[in-house]
Amino acid sequence: MTETTKTHVILLACGSFNPITKGHIQMFERARDYLHKTGRFIVIGGIVSPVHDSYGKTGLVSSRHRLTMCQLAVQSSDWIRVDPWECYQDTWQTTCSVLEHHRDLMKRVTGCILSNVNTPSITPVIGQPQNESSQTIYQNNNVSNKATAAKILGKVGESLSRICCVRPPMERFTFVDENANLGTVMRYEEIELRILLLCGSDLLESFCIPGLWNEADMEVIVGEFGIVVVPRDGADPDRIMNHSSILRKYKNNILVVKDDSNHPMSIVSSTKSRLALQHGDGHVVDYLCQPVIDYILKSQLYINASG
Repeated sequence: MTETTKTHVILLACGSFNPITKGHIQMFERARDYLHKTGRFIVIGGIVSPVHDSYGKTGLVSSRHRLTMCQLAVQSSDWIRVDPWECYQDTWQTTCSVLEHHRDLMKRVTGCILSNVNTPSITPVIGQPQNESSQTIYQNNNVSNKATAAKILGKVGESLSRICCVRPPMERFTFVDENANLGTVMRYEEIELRILLLCGSDLLESFCIPGLWNEADMEVIVGEFGIVVVPRDGADPDRIMNHSSILRKYKNNILVVKDDSNHPMSIVSSTKSRLALQHGDGHVVDYLCQPVIDYILKSQLYINASG
């Protein structure tokens, strides 16, 4: 498959990130590596979306701190960004609404049509705006009227950097460049762009708990977007999926990361990292990167908290 025929993916992870751990970042890296190895996907971006303060989880520190820690954790990454949209809302947002927000945002920023997992668009994903004439914008025959995939992905990457990158001190800002519409500049090769939810097998297992998730939301999350699952602590995602009719129905939309690595995915656990901090356990460096540890100590977070 050529680059333009592969599905271009943005990975979105929602969670408390209380605090964000090395394991959370490893999940992004493992998912990207696996998707690339399948030969079907190109991952062009990753988004960390911390939950709103009103989520109400015991021991949840202020979003101001969690956003800063997330930014510190990804500061060396050239493709993972932190997005504060959830935290800046008036109240807690569902995972479904976060996915829909980012889908709408990317449409506006890139001027593209994001296809669903199970019903790919029959129109160009990135192309001329429908209210524009079909006349070629560039008339010079010596200049190609199509952009390369690299140019498209570069522009999307720039947009992600502008929108998702948060650096302290954080202020509310307009996330969307209202004038950003690549289609008004030139005609583009067709590419298929999707936003996939990145999660651990523990979140997948939560889908099987009766009444915990709204079924209509599950239909949208799994049926329209799709999920990339990184197994944790020996969990068997195939067994988990068999316990949910919706997961079985959309099994083809659930991509389970399978690789030869032996990452101790228990280091994803924010709970274990908090306990290590409270007990003065030197093994906290196994869970958290040093800039996050330094910020926690400076801000005196979790040290005297329970859980």
